Amino acid sequence: MSSQTPIILWFRQDLRLADNPALQAAAETGAPLLPVYILDDDNAGDRKMGAASRVWLYHALSDLNNSLDGQLYLAKGNAAQIISTLTKETEAQAVYWNRCYEPWRIDRDTKIKKDLESQNIDAKSFNGSLLWEPWDVLKNDGTPYKVFTPFYKKGCLSKAPPREPLPTPKNLNYFEYKSDSALDDLNLLPPAHENGWEKTIIQNWDISEQGAQQRLHDFLKDGLQNYKDGRNEPAGNNVSRLSPYLHFGQISPNTAWYAAQERGTMEGWERDRDHFLSELSWREFSYSLLYHFPTLPWENLQPRFNDFPWHEERSGDLKKWQQGQTGYPIVDAAMRELYETGYMHNRTRMIVGSFLVKNLLIHWHRGEEWFWDCLFDADLANNSASWQWIAGCGADAAPYFRIFNPITQGEKFDPDGAYVRRFVPELKDMPKEYIHKPWEAPPLTLQEAGVELGKTYPHPIVDHKEAREKALKAFEQTKKAA
Repeated sequence: MSSQTPIILWFRQDLRLADNPALQAAAETGAPLLPVYILDDDNAGDRKMGAASRVWLYHALSDLNNSLDGQLYLAKGNAAQIISTLTKETEAQAVYWNRCYEPWRIDRDTKIKKDLESQNIDAKSFNGSLLWEPWDVLKNDGTPYKVFTPFYKKGCLSKAPPREPLPTPKNLNYFEYKSDSALDDLNLLPPAHENGWEKTIIQNWDISEQGAQQRLHDFLKDGLQNYKDGRNEPAGNNVSRLSPYLHFGQISPNTAWYAAQERGTMEGWERDRDHFLSELSWREFSYSLLYHFPTLPWENLQPRFNDFPWHEERSGDLKKWQQGQTGYPIVDAAMRELYETGYMHNRTRMIVGSFLVKNLLIHWHRGEEWFWDCLFDADLANNSASWQWIAGCGADAAPYFRIFNPITQGEKFDPDGAYVRRFVPELKDMPKEYIHKPWEAPPLTLQEAGVELGKTYPHPIVDHKEAREKALKAFEQTKKAA
């Protein structure tokens, strides 16, 4: 501990010690550090974290505090006011942080930086969340990319490689300053009298910086080989499941990038390695879109979709979609995976997204809002860009006529029904030829499997063929408006 004036180290979406540029820079000064986390729902407004993200944050902050020898200062409220109060009370000489890229955070942080500098307090920000800054990856004419492939190949890969990961600083020197708030005072967990959902969704996750490193290690060992093809199978092991750790910054994309390069090159898995690196860069693309188009979370990037005839009155169908009761097994399995685990496989994210906006004709906003509340990795850039992509109204979007068939998608990517059987246990005894279309099974087959349609498992809430025709007619209107 030290009585010298400190550097305030403001943790945000970088809840780790390894490869943390702001922490590294602050530690190198030799000044005592006051590590701070502020839950700023005031400035976040309607973009404050959803329920699942808050559960993850609770455990991530607990782990970070342990890593900081119990010295993490916790606060809740307007970050500008709290930072101002802390600098005055501690006579801090500087405030360091790693940059965030959500529009509301950019506005807030810009004001905080100006206020600190007006008081001759050093305010330094660093890139601890992205491989490349969004303002550095531009077309030759200085405009942002709207298509991923040239963004990645002409933009990202033509730049200098991402910086290599930084080591964890040793022998950190802390400033003695206790918070009045404990972790429980942030009210991140739902009330104790509720159904214990938050305990269920964390049971298969190690929400810690060490857990993030272990997840990367396990993926590179057992999941990187055959990643390009196997990543489409929701019951398989060829997914990294790193997205929550990346979102909260318990691991950096730089760490994942270089570890995958090393492992893939060593094993001769170049094809799978390169595809994984491109997926990390899809995250960069989403951040670029959000940075250059800050209305992305609520405004169609393609204005011709502004008058699309969404069926907003179908609230009953929306609830069935949310609860995994649509009657389409692959859709229901994915929606239940989301609610039960705080995570959803990428292939099934596309399937359920297509089902909502193109089979049910419900606005992509409703899907984005549900994912925001239920996903651990509810990331504003990825969530918004991906929902616009599947709706056909965003950048590099799926064509309007690309309407996923939930039956054939299930048969192709979950051929034995292992994924459906796990999350829709009422169908666990269905033979595989009917697991994705139980309504076509003979009565005796249903009886032997213990399935009674309409009672133990719902009938389909829409006919896919009819819904597809309605969607195509609706999307045809957007072509006329173009």
